Amino acid sequence: MPLPPLLPILPFSRPVRGEVAVPGSKSITNRAMLLAALGDGPTVLTGALFSDDTQIMAEALRRLGFEVGEDPARSEIRIVGRSGAIPARAADLSVGLAGTAARFLTALCAAAEKGVYRLDGVPQMRKRPMRGLVEALRSMGADIRCPGEEGHYPLEIHAHGLRGGEVKIDAGESSQMVSALMLVAPLADEPLIIEAAGKVRMPFIQMTRRVMEAFGASGSEKNGAASGPKIIIGGKRGKIRSPGRFAIEPDATAASYFLALPLATRGSVFLPNLRAARETTLQGDAAFIEVLNSIGATVGESESRPAEAHSRGVVGVRAACDASANLRGTERDFSQFSDTFLTLAALSPILEGPTLISGIAHTRRQESDRVAGAARELRKLGQKVVDTEDSLSVAPQPDELRRIAGGGSVEIQTYGDHRFAMSFAILGCHDLRGDGRPWIAIQDPSCCAKTFPNFFELLEGLRQSSLAAR
Repeated sequence: MPLPPLLPILPFSRPVRGEVAVPGSKSITNRAMLLAALGDGPTVLTGALFSDDTQIMAEALRRLGFEVGEDPARSEIRIVGRSGAIPARAADLSVGLAGTAARFLTALCAAAEKGVYRLDGVPQMRKRPMRGLVEALRSMGADIRCPGEEGHYPLEIHAHGLRGGEVKIDAGESSQMVSALMLVAPLADEPLIIEAAGKVRMPFIQMTRRVMEAFGASGSEKNGAASGPKIIIGGKRGKIRSPGRFAIEPDATAASYFLALPLATRGSVFLPNLRAARETTLQGDAAFIEVLNSIGATVGESESRPAEAHSRGVVGVRAACDASANLRGTERDFSQFSDTFLTLAALSPILEGPTLISGIAHTRRQESDRVAGAARELRKLGQKVVDTEDSLSVAPQPDELRRIAGGGSVEIQTYGDHRFAMSFAILGCHDLRGDGRPWIAIQDPSCCAKTFPNFFELLEGLRQSSLAAR
C-alpha cells in the first residue's frame, strides 16, 4: 500500500507488546549476492533482504549476464555463479543511491578479464566517496576513467583483470571500499595485501571476511604499519565455492529501531532469530544493544514466550523497559556502528541529561549529511544541539518539546534518507501529549524502501497488537 507524502505517526497509548520479524541484513545480502555470482554453481540465499538497494544489486548482476532468480514470498534469491567469469563483455549499470552496490560493482567490473562497463547513479551518489577505491584499483592495473569529476561517479571501466599485490587505501570515509577489494581479491593474478588507513570500521571488514569464508575464500588480518591493519586475501584466480545455501541474518541496523521502541513507549518487544552476542552474529551494529542497556532498557537474547505464537520456542532478542525505568543520556563513540547513531539521536529529547555522540564525521557523506540533518530536526523540536564535524550533543528541553508539540504535528524532513524516517518515527511513538494524538509527521516516508520497505506496516501492526494486549 503506497505511503502518503506526509505520514503522521500515531503514538502508542499503551506499552508495546508483541513481536516483529525484521528483514535480512542489507550488508550480508549484498556481500553474499556478489560472492554467489563468482561461485562455481547455483547458490540459494535464504532470509535475504528485498529492498531498493538489493534490487539494484540483483539487476546489475543480471545486466552483467548472471542468472538471478528471486522469490520474495520465501525471502530467497538464487544466483548461478560462473566460476569467477563475468559473462557480459559490456554493460551500463545504474546504482541509484546504493553506496554498497556502487563500491562492490566497481571492483567487480574492474576484476573482469575483459569488458567495458559504465556505472552511474543519482546526483547524490556522484557526491559520495569513491576516490580511494578508484585509486586502489588503478594501482592494481585497472583502467578506470572518470567522465565527470575525478574519483567520483560516473565511471567507465575498460577491464583486463587485476594484478593483486600490495595496495594502500584510505578507509576512513567508508569501509565498503576495503570490502569491495576483499570480495574480488580471489580473481586477482596474485594474492592481495590491503593496507587500510584511516579510522577503519573493522566490524564490516570482519563481516566480509566471515562471509567469504562461507564461500571457501580464505583471508587473514594482521597489524600492519601505524596507519592501520593489513588484510591478506589469496589471489591467483582462486576459486570461490558455492555453499549451496547460505542463510542471511536479520538486519541488526533495522532491528535498532524496534529495540529502541520500548524506551519511547515502555513495554516489551521480541525480535525472532536476531542475535546479540559478538560470537553469534556477523554484524557489528549489534553493539547498539549495549547502548540501549546503558540508557535504561533491558535488551538481550531470549526465547520467545508462549503468547508469541508465531515464534514459539524461537531464540531472538527481547527489548523491555518498564514504567519505573529512568532513561538517561549517554556518551558514545559510534565510529564502529554509525548506522545506528540516528536512533539514539532521535530518542535524546526524552532522555534525562545530555547525550553526546561522536565518531560520526563520515556520516556527513552518506545518503545525506546525517550530522547536520539530525541537528536541524532536533532543533526543530526545541532541543539544544551542538554539532561539530565529528560529533553531536543534545541537551533535552522537555518543556520546550511539549510546547512545540502542543501547537500541532512537527514535520520531520528525511532528506531522502531512510534512517531519518525510521529513527524519528520511533520518537513519534512516544505519547507525548498523553492523548494518543500524533505530534510528529514524517515527510517522504517511502524513502524507507531503500532498506526496509514494510517498516511502517510493521510499526502499525505492533501498535495494534499493543492495544489488544491484556
